[in-house]
Amino acid sequence: MALVESVAGWVPPRRVTNDALPAHWGVDDAWVRTRTGIGARHRSGPGVSTGDLAYEAARRLLERAGRPRVDALVLATATPDHPCPATAPAVAARLGLGSVAAVDVSAVCSGFIYGLACAQGLVAAGIAERVLLAGADTYSGWLDPDDHRSGVVFGDGAGAALVAAGPAGAPGELLGFDLGSDGTGHDLITVAGGGSRARSVPGPAGPGDGYFRMRGAAVYQQAVERMTGSCRALLAKLGWDAGQVDHFVPHQANARILRAVAGRLGIDPARCVTHLDRVGNTGAASIPLALADADARGALRTGDRVLLTAFGGGLTWGSAALRWAGTPVAPGSGTAAATAAAAATATAAAPAPAVSVTTASRTAATAAASATTASRTTAARPAAAALSEELS
Repeated sequence: MALVESVAGWVPPRRVTNDALPAHWGVDDAWVRTRTGIGARHRSGPGVSTGDLAYEAARRLLERAGRPRVDALVLATATPDHPCPATAPAVAARLGLGSVAAVDVSAVCSGFIYGLACAQGLVAAGIAERVLLAGADTYSGWLDPDDHRSGVVFGDGAGAALVAAGPAGAPGELLGFDLGSDGTGHDLITVAGGGSRARSVPGPAGPGDGYFRMRGAAVYQQAVERMTGSCRALLAKLGWDAGQVDHFVPHQANARILRAVAGRLGIDPARCVTHLDRVGNTGAASIPLALADADARGALRTGDRVLLTAFGGGLTWGSAALRWAGTPVAPGSGTAAATAAAAATATAAAPAPAVSVTTASRTAATAAASATTASRTTAARPAAAALSEELS
């Protein structure tokens, strides 16, 4: 079986509130919040790429987990550093992972779910004992500066998770997946330029072909229908009803989509994990960022049933279910003071000032002592809460 051991997140330091959006967009805080539920998003600085964000989230995760051995790296992104080569090998090299398998997964905003399925497959096949999964996107460099509808929604960020082999029934166990696609809707979410299709046509690229485009109304309808259907299929496969879902973590697209999907599923809004109000839609990073933030706030408990779902360009969609692992830190650092010290060290070691949310869950070493680490101590919560407050 495959277990989700740990989750971490990272967003760049520059926070752009609704009041700081470009004046020529003609929007204000009330307009953005009403339509999206977003109050702020983070933007990468000059020279900062998706690989940089993925590296930072993964580095913090590995340090907090005690630098366990990693056998493969999967990076989910729609905004790679280059069309060729893939970004994952460079991230693996920077992390000092040696010659491990490393590959990019491109499923746009569904990328983390697809990456999670890939990670489980690598573990189940015996190819890897532990997989480092990252979801990262830097949409700020792909947005048309005159497109306010996309500009208000998207932010930059990265999330990372450790997926490892473990016993059936253990906390963190991945319980099932539902994945799907519909290529007839490929034109709903696009970047027209840069690929072989555009290069096959003589002449220069069209104006704006390098920018991200999204047909909002059609995407909204598809997102609600596909995520709802995927969740229903997975719940039926698991034999769960909506009332048995402790936490619902959808891709953080916009608040209206989240509410619509939860409502159709019959999931209490109080059990819907939301994080986009502070960071916007961060693409493949949105689910791990939301999980890390919820865990840091103490909302997730060991053994909780968690339902994840996402929708992205392609069209792609998918859902996953797991039991939450808990939040022990690396062996030998299980006190609140040690947790706070580890957080301070990680921040001090960063290459540049930044805003982060990081949580660390069950590693192979702590799994062997599950009776001790499965429950959270109340003393550890202030340190974790402080991490989440950095994004408030």
